[in-house]
Amino acid sequence: MQKSEMKIIRTAGELSQQVRAWKADGHRVGLVPTMGALHHGHLSLVEAIAAKADKIIVSIYVNPTQFGEGEDLSAYPRDEAADCKALMTTPCDLIYAPSSDEMYPDGYATTPLVPELTHILEGLARPGHFDGVATVVTKLFAQSDADIAIFGEKDYQQLALIRRFVRDLNLPVEIMGGKLIRESDGLAASSRNRYLNVAERQLAGKLNGILLQAIDSLHAGLCIKDAESEAENKLLAAGFAAVDYVSVCDCESLQALTQLDRPARLLAVARIGKVRLLDNMPVPAFK
Repeated sequence: MQKSEMKIIRTAGELSQQVRAWKADGHRVGLVPTMGALHHGHLSLVEAIAAKADKIIVSIYVNPTQFGEGEDLSAYPRDEAADCKALMTTPCDLIYAPSSDEMYPDGYATTPLVPELTHILEGLARPGHFDGVATVVTKLFAQSDADIAIFGEKDYQQLALIRRFVRDLNLPVEIMGGKLIRESDGLAASSRNRYLNVAERQLAGKLNGILLQAIDSLHAGLCIKDAESEAENKLLAAGFAAVDYVSVCDCESLQALTQLDRPARLLAVARIGKVRLLDNMPVPAFK
């Protein structure tokens, strides 16, 4: 049922007051952290967490600490009105939309670090990115006092990072992974997709299929290194401008594997023009 309006809170103090009231009434609180520019992938996270939470907060905050050198923070799409409208038909109870002054007051200097997961894969391409992610997510957990939070599997390395520091720091929040949502041609739903022109968007749809072929090759007996190289070559031959990586990794540590003797994840990033397209999928273990 569509709501008549969406409640927006902009300060941590107001958020804490609302959450305390909910919890006093025995409600379980869920958090869906986002940077806005909401699409159906984000909305699916709100629907998924509703099965485990009585009250749902969607945070909308474009976090400057996860933007690195050469990444244009000012160009990131922002449309709060459209985001509010999109959330009107979901189980979201309120939007938390703080300012940067609220999130990072003068003198702020603390960052949680997870070197094993921040210096590989996306961390190599975007130095400091995951430090910024860990920082803002830790702050959102503290501000919301959420019982459960959900993060999409599309950004699989981010999900692994968050699960790791929550476990390491004994943070009292359950982490839920949200199913990767795809478009009709298999392209992972992403805010980045809006930057593709018609021809580029058509090409982008081939990424998913080539990765599925790589998994088929693995199960046909091709070694991991050769399957990764084969996928990279197919992507370049299809017209992708560059391939940052195609890597079969341990599904928790994300360390590169040389044999499929445990549950694994195939992660890849391919470029079309200035757009970096991320995708991943599970690789069942076999001997």
